Amino acid sequence: MTRIKRGTNKKRSHKKILNLAKGHRGSRSKLFRQANESVLHALMYNYIHNKTKKRNFRRLWNVRINAAAREHGISYSVFMSGLKKSEIEIDRKTLSDMAINEPVGFEQLVEKAKSSIN
Repeated sequence: MTRIKRGTNKKRSHKKILNLAKGHRGSRSKLFRQANESVLHALMYNYIHNKTKKRNFRRLWNVRINAAAREHGISYSVFMSGLKKSEIEIDRKTLSDMAINEPVGFEQLVEKAKSSIN
């Protein structure tokens, strides 16, 4: 069998890891072994924290919707139930944005939710 030299492939894969490690401190951005370990940890933390970020934003939107709904004399759960019964499908991010930037439109949604409950 012929000898296979893999210098170019290895250099490419090392370069990819070192590029991902840019901005890491010290040898973690310069030496392959340290950079590889650092990048693996960074990617793991990135995956975990992206999930946490989604969870935190949904919680924030719920709090904002609840506060805005209570200003109109209705709780969050009753409001969301009323929207579902009146077949209005708006996601929480949009509802939260409406509660802050378009109070008149949000008030109309609250009235529809109230009327569908009664």
